[in-house]
Amino acid sequence: MAEKYVIRVTAGSNYDVDEHQIVPVNSPDLVKINNDLMDIELNVRVQNYKGLPRNSPTTSQYFAQPPHDYNKDQYSIGFRFTPKKPSGQLPGASSDESGESQPSNGISASDLQFGNDFDHPIRDRLPPGFNTAMSIVKWWIDPGLDGDAYADEPHLYGPALSSFNAIHVGQGEHDPEKGGLWFEEGGDEAGLEARKAIGAPDTAKARMKWALRDDSKANWVFEHDKTYCVDFFNPYLDFGDFSLRLPGFTLPIMKYWDGQGLRANPKRSHRLRYVLRNKSTSETYLVVLFTLYLKEDVNEDGSLKPAALASHKPEKKAAVPTSHAATEAEDPKAIEEARKRLERSDVEEEKIQVTNDDDVD
Repeated sequence: MAEKYVIRVTAGSNYDVDEHQIVPVNSPDLVKINNDLMDIELNVRVQNYKGLPRNSPTTSQYFAQPPHDYNKDQYSIGFRFTPKKPSGQLPGASSDESGESQPSNGISASDLQFGNDFDHPIRDRLPPGFNTAMSIVKWWIDPGLDGDAYADEPHLYGPALSSFNAIHVGQGEHDPEKGGLWFEEGGDEAGLEARKAIGAPDTAKARMKWALRDDSKANWVFEHDKTYCVDFFNPYLDFGDFSLRLPGFTLPIMKYWDGQGLRANPKRSHRLRYVLRNKSTSETYLVVLFTLYLKEDVNEDGSLKPAALASHKPEKKAAVPTSHAATEAEDPKAIEEARKRLERSDVEEEKIQVTNDDDVD
């Protein structure tokens, strides 16, 4: 089924695809996105990539570096961002639309969110097993993930502070030998001091757990005119066939789309959208869009034919009857199998870390 389609990745500061830049996947070259709210530099890496632009590298040196090599990570959305002070903002606290006080020196970690959303209902397209998959994801990968996949405007957001696999306070590193932007948990000298001052743990896993607390998010502010580096990666989403491969459980997204959504409306593009946004103000800072197009709607040079361009137009929002997926029960056997496999993999990761530390000594 996947052979009928080709993927393209675009990015911008809003939802309008026509204002996006095409992302050179697996290239160390930076995509720069600037607006009144934030300056961003972005790299997207996808293992076994076969999409647009034509002749894109199928992989990146990023995946050959630890921990991504032994994690078998399948993709990365890595970027560094510098929040800007709103023009005309006076000293003292600002207010959001609800009138609640906001930090005047930056974006509160209570407000900065990262996740997926859609501008149309998807409840009639959710594959069997979706609820089980979500339980596994929230239990193991991102306990802070929250939202409603069955709403008219579905969304699944998590606090950025607990969702990103790595957060580096400072400029970070751009190294083509490592695939471009390269960040490890921590920061530069000033960044480490800032983390220490609010009690943020040194390691990624500890920070992600610490960041689930309300007081932790309240104390962390992404300050104006300071640069922060983040990386979101995992081994679970395979863009080769659009399957979510969790330990002991596989969700064949592409198979379901082809049998239900794409066959019913074959000229429509299908999208997976990652968004960096502000919870209080609803401002959008970054949108990274993975779009599937039928190969017949893409020209040889990689440009889109009229049928594909027409799919960029916003869909008419309409209520969609709730399908069987909304009332589907979780599969306890699948969740228990995932628990066992993930616990084993965690033990193996600790062994690898110990070995690496011994080698350094």
